[in-house]
Amino acid sequence: MQHFTPVIVGVFFAALVVALTAVARRLPVPPPILQVAAGLVIALIPGLVVPELEPGVVFFVFLPPILWAAAYFTPLREFKANIRPIGSLAVGLVLVTSAAVALVARMLVPEMPWAVAIALGAIVSPPDAVAAAAIVARLPVPRRVTVILEGESLVNDASALILYRTAVAAAVTGTFSWGESVVRFFIDAGIGTLIGLLVGWLIIRASRWTKDALAETLLTLAGPYLAWTAAESLHVSAVLACVAGGLYLGQHLSTAVSPMSRLQTRTVWDLVVFLLNAIIFLVLGAQFGGMLRTVPSGTLGFALRNGLIVGVVAIVVRLLWVPVWTLLPRDLGRRGRRDEPPPNGKSAFLIGWTSMRGIVSLASALSLPRLLGDGTPFPWRTEIILIAMCVILMTLVVQGLTLAPIIRAFRFPPEQTHLEEETLARREALRRGAEALEDLSREPWVDRRDVEWLRTELRDRARLSEHHLGGPAARRRLRAAMIDAERRILVRLRNEGAISDEVLRELEQELDLEAIRAGAGEAR
Repeated sequence: MQHFTPVIVGVFFAALVVALTAVARRLPVPPPILQVAAGLVIALIPGLVVPELEPGVVFFVFLPPILWAAAYFTPLREFKANIRPIGSLAVGLVLVTSAAVALVARMLVPEMPWAVAIALGAIVSPPDAVAAAAIVARLPVPRRVTVILEGESLVNDASALILYRTAVAAAVTGTFSWGESVVRFFIDAGIGTLIGLLVGWLIIRASRWTKDALAETLLTLAGPYLAWTAAESLHVSAVLACVAGGLYLGQHLSTAVSPMSRLQTRTVWDLVVFLLNAIIFLVLGAQFGGMLRTVPSGTLGFALRNGLIVGVVAIVVRLLWVPVWTLLPRDLGRRGRRDEPPPNGKSAFLIGWTSMRGIVSLASALSLPRLLGDGTPFPWRTEIILIAMCVILMTLVVQGLTLAPIIRAFRFPPEQTHLEEETLARREALRRGAEALEDLSREPWVDRRDVEWLRTELRDRARLSEHHLGGPAARRRLRAAMIDAERRILVRLRNEGAISDEVLRELEQELDLEAIRAGAGEAR
């Protein structure tokens, strides 16, 4: 029976994830918070031993695909247009937060060495990509706010981890050089980025050679792990390697693979990211509970008090920092550089308030060495882990629960730019399709009846495109009902034995694509 234990555990976690997701749909609570709470409850079950999380598992199993997927779906144009606020948050704010937390930590614990205090600051400074995306994804947030938050989460882990490793090395060896650290930062970032671009290029080349949808999907799944392993082997930024590879793939995959491969790859990645996100938050909760059961009460109270103070400092520093880059473009953006206009007050506050910490902070804290170079225990290691856990839990609960009410209270206007660009893209795609049809109609192998049929189809698609975004809601509802009726009759034909399951799946896929175009992709 013991051979089936991992399978049973996997089935249990899958059922738990499904149940929590269903409950979260019906409650005003983000799924990550429910998942953390569930993990905490599981860890507190009497007799259940929660093993300590291996940081290497987080950094190799969870982080590469999460970063790769986030980069793949990041719009490069908007990323470049907002590079100044993204850089300010991902690098400048990480350094400022680390310094502020280190200063406060020294005030709270004067015996803590400066290198250890800076390591604590680097641990709690980067907001988590997983937490932000999981909570903000289904909320009506302005597109530019989403781009800035996603862009920040792609880069801040790299800057925080480089600072963290520098501080830990200084604590272990007792030596530190600012010049060497700065040079190392740019070397790590540059070589890591080049590795990611190379891996992305190799995947595109291999995809064009394989010409098989399953193989191409497998290549995209292997990409982040290949980029991470190569960067770690050279001791450079594995985070930026995954980010660069994901961005490259997002720009070139459309021209390298077939439509079926693109649909299949998107579906597989949606499932992978969903599962990884759920497992990450369950593991977070379980680690909280396991630590609470093993830490002495005196140490726990001391660390929780300091953790609350550090968490408040991290939140306040971010709220004060965001207006800095909000105002900077007004003065500096006119010197030959065209930046997007600064966000308004509501958007700036939302960016400042969205700063949940997550699995990267926990893994970094657990990665602290147990011994210094002289063989003595690493100072304040247990307390730092507890402080990091407290900051993670505090930001997830306080900010995660308040984001939805704040966004609803702000009543952001609907995004018009995205809708206008979608309309333009549909119109231009139809125009080019019509031109291609006219060019091909002169070929000797073409039947004129097929040409007329396709012209009629193009006209129908053009009419649908004109009314897709601006038409009455009743028309879209009618179209969704028609598609649903077509699907039901197909299922009935299959049940009666008139058509096979294969025919049902093929036609159902076409109807599903039509439903998505009609805006009924979420309809049940």
